[in-house]
Amino acid sequence: MTIISIVSSISNLDAAGMCGLPLAVSGWLTAAGVIAALAVGATIALIINRQIQKQRALTTGRKAQAITERAVEEAARTIKEAELEAKSEFLRRREEFEKQTEKTQQELRELTKRLSKREDNLEKKMDTLAHKERLIEHSQKRLASKERSLQDRQKQLSDTLAQQRAQLLKITGMSADQAREMLMGQLESELARDSAVLIERHVNETKEQSKAKCREIIINSIQRYAAEHTAEATVSTVDIPSDDMKGRVIGREGRNIRAFEKATGVDVIVDDTPGVVVVSCFDPVRREVARRALEKLIHDGRIHPGRIEELVGQVNKDMTEQLQQAGQEAALEANVPNLHVKEIALLGRLTYRTSFGQNVMRHSMEVAYLTQMMAEELGLDGQLARRCGLLHDIGKAADHQTEGTHPEIGLTLAKRYGEPEEVLNAIAGHHGDVPPTSLYTPLVAAADAISASRPGARRESLEHYIKRLEKLETLATNFAGVKQAYAIQAGREVRVLVDAAKVNDGEAMKIAKEIAEKVEHELQYPGEVKVTLFREVRCVEYAR
Repeated sequence: MTIISIVSSISNLDAAGMCGLPLAVSGWLTAAGVIAALAVGATIALIINRQIQKQRALTTGRKAQAITERAVEEAARTIKEAELEAKSEFLRRREEFEKQTEKTQQELRELTKRLSKREDNLEKKMDTLAHKERLIEHSQKRLASKERSLQDRQKQLSDTLAQQRAQLLKITGMSADQAREMLMGQLESELARDSAVLIERHVNETKEQSKAKCREIIINSIQRYAAEHTAEATVSTVDIPSDDMKGRVIGREGRNIRAFEKATGVDVIVDDTPGVVVVSCFDPVRREVARRALEKLIHDGRIHPGRIEELVGQVNKDMTEQLQQAGQEAALEANVPNLHVKEIALLGRLTYRTSFGQNVMRHSMEVAYLTQMMAEELGLDGQLARRCGLLHDIGKAADHQTEGTHPEIGLTLAKRYGEPEEVLNAIAGHHGDVPPTSLYTPLVAAADAISASRPGARRESLEHYIKRLEKLETLATNFAGVKQAYAIQAGREVRVLVDAAKVNDGEAMKIAKEIAEKVEHELQYPGEVKVTLFREVRCVEYAR
């Protein structure tokens, strides 16, 4: 009960019970009551405060005890968890230790096993070596015995030879030096004869093997590349619609034809042949330009010097572009990259160049592919071989004003445009003018001969053909011992019959070689000529 409530009770009591008291007494009693009430209230408050403190102390103790109990429980739980964790870690480490120990023991057991096996092998090897040593000792003893026996026999043989030599010298009446000289002479003659036979046999075998291999490579190359025969010639005649056009072509006092010849560099022949005007020139490109220009003039109908110069200039420009395009197409078809611009133009000019009726451009393409195939069969660079074959006749693109043979001209042009050494040697040496310094040169020469000598590839007049065959037979029959000679296979082979009584085998081979060399130096022919000589043996040589 609080002080305020006590004071309130006293006040209520004062108001209820002391209403009839006198005012003084009433005032005194009121003051005394207030003091008493205050004292009682203070006492009660003190008592209450003590009770509250006791209660608080009791509550605090209980809380402290609960906290202590919880702390003890938490500590016990933590200790228990730590013990469990420590026990688990101990078990894990003990398991790892046992596994490591087991692994180490296993390795030790395997190592011990390998060591035991090696010891066994070493013991076996030691036994084998000991056995071999015993065998070697036994063999050495036998060899020593045989050596002593051989020395004794050699001594006996030397004594016997000395006795026989003395007896031979006594019988023949010659000294040892004379006998030695006679024996050496006989040996030299026998060796010379045997070596000649051996050389001849090996030469024949080598020739046959090389011929068989060459035939195989060449046949495979020809089978892989079978091009059509080309026997085209550039057209040098121009058709005109009527003979009246001839007068217009000639012009007043010949001014049109003179202007045309001056502009084109060709000769225009207007004769009595009906409907035809002939264009003549050594340069096939110029002849082609003149032919096209003349056809355009006839088609246009306006023929005068001004128009002639204009059309010739236009045709020249068109021809230059066409030659460049033809050269690019040829380089692309032959798969030969990085050619100089001037080389491409020269290749285009070969389109209008012929040799014995064979188009030189198609011939160069054939040589390029044949050279590549043979080079690849021999393990060489096929791309470089194609380049050598395509450019081998580049000198034929030059006009007649350039002096020199086409290999010389081609070599000069190729050097100017930075071609490699293999290409230069192939250009200069594909006709044997210079010795070959590269493996590609004989391949180009062989491919050139194949392309030129195929039936139908080239053509010549009947008169020239008959003269060449007669000259070939006459040349072969001029040799001593030759009875008859026959040119066969269109002059590709000459068969020679010799008198067996006058010519032996060695001379027959010599005659065949001399005929081939003479044919090579005195006759002009495409490809090669085979010389076959008959006696008891057949001797074959080639004039290349």
